[in-house]
Amino acid sequence: MKKLFILFIFLLVCNLQSYSQIIFENGYFINENNQKINCLIENQDWKNNPTGFNYKLDGNQNILAADIKTIKEFGVNGQSKFVRALVKIDRSTTKIETMSREKNPEFNDEKLFLKVLIEGNATLYLYDDGNLRSFFYKNNDSEIKQLVYKMYLVGNYSIAKNNYFREQLFIDFKCETISQKEYENLAYEKKALEKFFIKYNKCNDPNFVSNETKKKKDLFNLTIRPRLNSTSFSTNNSMSDTFDIKFDSNTNVSLGVETEFIFSFNKNKWSIIVEPTYQYYKTEKTKESSVYLGGEVIGKVDYKSIELPIGLRHYFFLNDGFKIFANASFVFDFSSQSKIKFIRNDGSEANSLDIKSGTGFGIGAGCKLKDKYSLEFRYLTGRNLLSNYVTWKSSFATASLILGYSFF
Repeated sequence: MKKLFILFIFLLVCNLQSYSQIIFENGYFINENNQKINCLIENQDWKNNPTGFNYKLDGNQNILAADIKTIKEFGVNGQSKFVRALVKIDRSTTKIETMSREKNPEFNDEKLFLKVLIEGNATLYLYDDGNLRSFFYKNNDSEIKQLVYKMYLVGNYSIAKNNYFREQLFIDFKCETISQKEYENLAYEKKALEKFFIKYNKCNDPNFVSNETKKKKDLFNLTIRPRLNSTSFSTNNSMSDTFDIKFDSNTNVSLGVETEFIFSFNKNKWSIIVEPTYQYYKTEKTKESSVYLGGEVIGKVDYKSIELPIGLRHYFFLNDGFKIFANASFVFDFSSQSKIKFIRNDGSEANSLDIKSGTGFGIGAGCKLKDKYSLEFRYLTGRNLLSNYVTWKSSFATASLILGYSFF
């Protein structure tokens, strides 16, 4: 059974990409001749600002490519909008080992696609590139400028901050409904800046309506996950082969509760999973042995623990209601009052070992329907339950068929 599970996971993971659907959504772009062309754009829900994109013209299945050299603006209807701009950008690092000692920004001229966050008399833009996150702004028809925020070194590795962006906003966006304290306390963060720009635009135009993208709010899942386990276990002692026992495969049930935290970028395809799971394993096996009278020794295992897989999951969407996924986890294990005993033929105890589990690794693949019902095959690689003992080794491996129901 374990081998079938492993084979299934391997084949599914290898073929996930081929089955996943490339999502093209209604959008547009504006070319160098200021022509607006409606099309279908491959919506990658970009975490970092793109330098190009793929699209298809209506009624045409050919996938075409466009880049910043030939496109002035593009957008996915109701979700995102990017405009090309030649801007002065400061790429100073926030890593202390390479941090600048210069207080003022060190600008370079670059042509970038900037993401429009708030559009109005005061327009706010975002540029993300790895560890760099910068905000830009425009006042009516003025040029686009970077909002200056810079961390720099002073003296012996003391960090100071240049918060000139607050003064920029105070000079360019004065409004009677915005107090001076609000400018002074404004954070260089997306939500705080969006809130400020919305407030300023409404101050100038009571009919202003924000074009904020409505983000998916369901970024947390809580799922109850009962499972059927097929477990293999073996022990080995380097000093005596009397205790080398390969126990028969054991089938049992266990229960886990998975919490899933979904990243808001890349169309919610990535998530972190944490799944405390109670498991109980009890078995025994008799082995012939010339060491003890009666000619045999009985190995008995009584093992209960809380497994704690912490891992990363990736989804592949097939349609609105069905998706498949693959995940990999690092597995911690917390055992309680668990022992492995070796019993002589007359019932007396030959050896008794306390179980202390090591860490392991897990891989899984499965599917989810309507964000409620799920099915997963998972394999946990062999982990040593006798890590307290120098001469002992063991391997505890599990293949599981997991059902799931998400409450949130």
